[in-house]
Amino acid sequence: MEYLSFDLSSKSLTLKKSDNIPKPAPDEVRIKVAYSGICGTDLHILEGSFPCKEDGPVTLGHEFVGTIDELGSNVTIFKVGQCVAVDPNNGCNKCDHCHNANYHYCELGGINNTIGIYRNGGWATHALVPETQVYLIPDGVEMHQAVLSEPLSCLAHGWDKVNPVNVGSKVLVIGAGIIGLLWTCLLHLHGLRKTVTISEPQERRRQIADNLGLNYDIKSPSEMKGNFDVAVDCSGSGPAMEAAVSLLGPGGRLCVFGVASPQTKLTIEPFQIYKKELSILGVNINPYSFSKGLALLQAMSEKYINYNKLGIKIFSLSQHEDAIHALKKGEISKAVFKL
Repeated sequence: MEYLSFDLSSKSLTLKKSDNIPKPAPDEVRIKVAYSGICGTDLHILEGSFPCKEDGPVTLGHEFVGTIDELGSNVTIFKVGQCVAVDPNNGCNKCDHCHNANYHYCELGGINNTIGIYRNGGWATHALVPETQVYLIPDGVEMHQAVLSEPLSCLAHGWDKVNPVNVGSKVLVIGAGIIGLLWTCLLHLHGLRKTVTISEPQERRRQIADNLGLNYDIKSPSEMKGNFDVAVDCSGSGPAMEAAVSLLGPGGRLCVFGVASPQTKLTIEPFQIYKKELSILGVNINPYSFSKGLALLQAMSEKYINYNKLGIKIFSLSQHEDAIHALKKGEISKAVFKL
């Protein structure tokens, strides 16, 4: 078994090998990982600005797909050899939040118990996953496309929260990393055409966005003007979100989708919120929306989920330093490990 071990105390990421492949517990399946993504949240974890497991090393990677190669004794739904995607999030199923279908608010579950953040994840050749967090990959979807099912499930939750977004709505997408690019594809899928603008400071990422061929306006932040109905922040940048508030028209909505550092602060004029009746809404992970993410994947895969157009590059685990460097420099929109 080969895996990347992260230790928060030293902020070190180390490639390790072991002759022992872990055995699944009765309610788990073992997955032979095929592809595992690097998320922007992972970069925050590596630099120490986002919480993760503190009491010892952990294998990161909360976006991964693969093939089931061993079943726990109580598993009845799945079979060895099936191609599956993993929802890294769950709840305790005991608290009021979980009983009200809001496990992303759960103090024991949600983002506080995520596979690949608090439990060993997919930056490894093998991973153990509870049966309840495993989903079959739809027919016609390739494994390398399915690795985007977790971020798409988060987009599905965001889409539910930000709607209605009608055809003709003026929408600003802030940031042209992979999440911003997927949001633009989602908007295009839902019929929005020439009313979407992408704001991105890095020229290389503006080029990647243009390469999608969606015929959207792509501008640097200094060029931004207008009265938008909706702004979706995919950058996690405080200054970008502050600027977005001034770009919203009456009744406008700011969707805070990007994950900011916990130390990031915003300065917003309450008078503008009052005067224009603005709304600010947050989107936290993917509560019960993984099936919707898979449906989006199936609908988008042929036309939109193209690595070359999206600026996604494949790396091996041993190339993790190159992958992280390319992401931080904005040379690519996303890095994916191929195991």
